[in-house]
Amino acid sequence: MKMQRHKFFFFCALALCVFSQLHNYKALHHMPILSELYASSVNALSFLWRGRGTLQTMLTQRGGLCLDPKGPLEELHKRSFHLSDDPTQFFVRTKSGAYCFIEGTEMTYLKDHLGQKVQEPGEGQRKILHAHQEEPKSAQEKTAWGKRLVKCMCRPGWHGPHCGIPTTVQHSNLPTKARLTLREVPRRVINAININHEFDLLHARFHELADAVDLFWCVSQTSQPTEIPSHCTSYPLCILDHFPKGGQQNGWIADDYLRTFLSRDGMSRVQGARPDDVFLINDADEIPAREGILFLKLYDGWTEPVSIHMRKSLYGFFWRQTGTLEVLSVCTVMLFTVYNGDGILLRRREYYSMPGFRNYQRESGHIWCSEGISQKLISAQNGDFPRWGDYVEKRDLNYIKGLIRTGGWFDGSLGEYPPTDPKEPMYAPKYLLKYFQLYRYILDNPYA
Repeated sequence: MKMQRHKFFFFCALALCVFSQLHNYKALHHMPILSELYASSVNALSFLWRGRGTLQTMLTQRGGLCLDPKGPLEELHKRSFHLSDDPTQFFVRTKSGAYCFIEGTEMTYLKDHLGQKVQEPGEGQRKILHAHQEEPKSAQEKTAWGKRLVKCMCRPGWHGPHCGIPTTVQHSNLPTKARLTLREVPRRVINAININHEFDLLHARFHELADAVDLFWCVSQTSQPTEIPSHCTSYPLCILDHFPKGGQQNGWIADDYLRTFLSRDGMSRVQGARPDDVFLINDADEIPAREGILFLKLYDGWTEPVSIHMRKSLYGFFWRQTGTLEVLSVCTVMLFTVYNGDGILLRRREYYSMPGFRNYQRESGHIWCSEGISQKLISAQNGDFPRWGDYVEKRDLNYIKGLIRTGGWFDGSLGEYPPTDPKEPMYAPKYLLKYFQLYRYILDNPYA
């Protein structure tokens, strides 16, 4: 009886407490300050909960650049990849009828003619513009794309009626320049890269070319055990775990085989490639201009194979060598089959004598830090003479730092270099210049 009485009083007290709390909550809820605090707490909570989703959305917006991170890392070099069309809208039609390349056109011009502000794409980002794009309906209208009287107002460095021709193409003396036409569907660009230890330049390449290249494919060219940086595991890799026949005796065979293996093994795992997609093969320290790759992605009529003129630098962008380095490194997937899928044949100049080449319609930088130089010397293949890595004194970091300071060579000679200025055009990739302090060691002489 006594226990039942205690339970009765306990439940009565509990009900009174609940009623009191509800009454207090109702009164406090009408106070403006507390209402704002409540709304802020809800917003903060929702922000924390959607953080993971936002991050996933950002990764998804990179389109075909990143692989699905699921699955064991050991299987990374066996995964296939399916190419999809780039959803980015590169061109927009104005009210006056001009069809303009957004990046190459003055933003004030686009704003005035569209009646709305057009967001400018930043480097290394895929940003879909929501301006309405009208597709030409008849064949006559499609032909007239490049012949419209209404032209766009081009930014410096861009030319043509649509402001989509970069200066490097505009100043070319190739006669086919007059036959350039816009593509209805952009090409997909596959960039095959062989790397040793140049992970800083590889990281810069990913950011510099992210919105121009649809797929990066990498192979490591070092026999030394090297940890793969985390940002590289999001991209397809080719792991070369064997020597070609004769490669151990002749280092040049092994050096050529890197590009053979990279192109054949990599392209065999690419699904959905079209014959007119672009194949680009580079060393890690050969970073092509983003504008040129975008041009190949968006225009028809250029000759192939494509040779890229590169600025030659020693130890860093601050030591510029005279002349340029011309490297054959770009072709379509269709022409790639003529090379039997071998990337080293593309980079050579004997392609005109290859069997089957005439059946096709034929119209035709080294930057290292001191520690990186030492590693490069040690890992040089045995056919690359003289092998300075065989000499202990040449691997001394203080000696290497002295070479970087003066621009000297390992044979004791000094080169003559023209003065350089980071503000000059084509001094370095834009991503490096944007983060100058982070990459100062290759943009400014650290030992001067």
